[in-house]
Amino acid sequence: MNLKTIPLGVIGVALAVAGVIGYSLAPEKLWLVTLMEVSALLCLILFFVIHFSSLKVFFTRRSTRMGANSLLMILLFVSILAIVNFLAARHFIRWDLSENQNFSLAAQTHRVLRSLPREVLITVFTREKDPGYQSYKERLDSYRQASQKISVEFVDPERQPKIAQNYGISKTDTAIFESAGHTVRVTSPSEVELTGALIRVSQDKKKQVLFLEGHGEPSLDDRERTGLSAAREILIKQGYDVGTLSLLKEAAVPDHTAILVVAGPRRPVITEELERIHTYVEKGGHLLLFIDPDTQADLNPLLKQWGLGVGPGVLVDLQDRLAQGDLTSLLVRTFTEHEITQDLSAAVLFPLARHITFDEQVGKAWDYVPLARTSPNSWAETDLKGRVVSLDEKEDIKGPLSMAAALTPKIAQEEGKPRPAIVVIGNSTFATNAFVNFPGNSDFFLHTAAWLAEERNMMAIGPKDSALRPFTPNPLQERALLYLQVILLPATMFFSGIMVWRRRRRL
Repeated sequence: MNLKTIPLGVIGVALAVAGVIGYSLAPEKLWLVTLMEVSALLCLILFFVIHFSSLKVFFTRRSTRMGANSLLMILLFVSILAIVNFLAARHFIRWDLSENQNFSLAAQTHRVLRSLPREVLITVFTREKDPGYQSYKERLDSYRQASQKISVEFVDPERQPKIAQNYGISKTDTAIFESAGHTVRVTSPSEVELTGALIRVSQDKKKQVLFLEGHGEPSLDDRERTGLSAAREILIKQGYDVGTLSLLKEAAVPDHTAILVVAGPRRPVITEELERIHTYVEKGGHLLLFIDPDTQADLNPLLKQWGLGVGPGVLVDLQDRLAQGDLTSLLVRTFTEHEITQDLSAAVLFPLARHITFDEQVGKAWDYVPLARTSPNSWAETDLKGRVVSLDEKEDIKGPLSMAAALTPKIAQEEGKPRPAIVVIGNSTFATNAFVNFPGNSDFFLHTAAWLAEERNMMAIGPKDSALRPFTPNPLQERALLYLQVILLPATMFFSGIMVWRRRRRL
């Protein structure tokens, strides 16, 4: 046996492949991998030296040159694919062709990611076989690509039980957000939950929203249809600290209150309370009023000081209303240009609303902007006895009428001094558990809160879920669908069938 009879080439290739596989399986044994790769290199060098004359003759053959050209083209093609993939992995473009853009981050999420003040670590405790694994991975990859301040780690609680125990993980598909000592826990991979957690964990100080109580207002703890627990949860997810306030017990609205909400009081608000609310606003406070029709809570003495008022009766709209619903179930589609309404696209459902008025002489120092209006085919019905079917021009008030309005001072405040702001909405039911999850209602509610709290990074439509949002027709659209689906299409099929039958009968 001599060196020519030893398959040095085969041995060299085998050692090289074994070294690569060994490094992938046991990277800590680098000395062994190095030994195999050096041995592979020596074997290949010896092979080329010993068989140099044979290789020279081999490479001079025409078939070899043709094969080498083919091999070279294959290598070039593979190299181009590798380069394209390398560049695409670092400079990619994504197209979301889904109808509701369910696989794209919402504008609000992008604003939050751009304004992150510090690094955020997200640890997801899940297994590859768990239902939430893929959703977490896809969404958080989008977050990580949009901001370099986001770090994501996936931990299998079965393989790494110690880490799961340290975080107190009791169920899989749980994500922990950590930043500067703040921790937020999320149990759903929806964008609403993830963005809300990102906002909360990146803020050092939460803005406080207080709801006035003591006058029959819906409760923040009530989970029934008439409660406000869902609205409270929406605000908490957006990074607010939500609580209640009784001005019967407190002598003033706390100075650190970002928004004071008076949500549909049923009983009278006494004069002392109204004075305390007025003092809060005049000092630069932000007031959100939900005023329902047919209530004993008379807030006109407070509103008149700013030129505001609430009109009599209940709004009726023959055009912009909920199909198959009562004439007073308004489906508002007409908005005025304002920061609150600039990105609104879905209709807002206002069950049983009243209109807002403004006296320009009394409120000449204030900038009044109506946010939402009824259609021209509407009015304020002052007599609800019996079935409402027509406008009484002597008793009723002809539309279009404003059902929501924003108020700010015309004169700019001194530097460093807070600017007062007021939003009045002629309905509180839209924010209750029964209606707040209606697409337009939640968007309108969040926009209003963000504008009053001066949270400009929150002035975008709330993050989208992949849930189906049904089409809600107005009465005109409903009749058109009825005629098309129930009458026109069946009639067309019927007459087509008769024509075919007659032609075949003549054959």
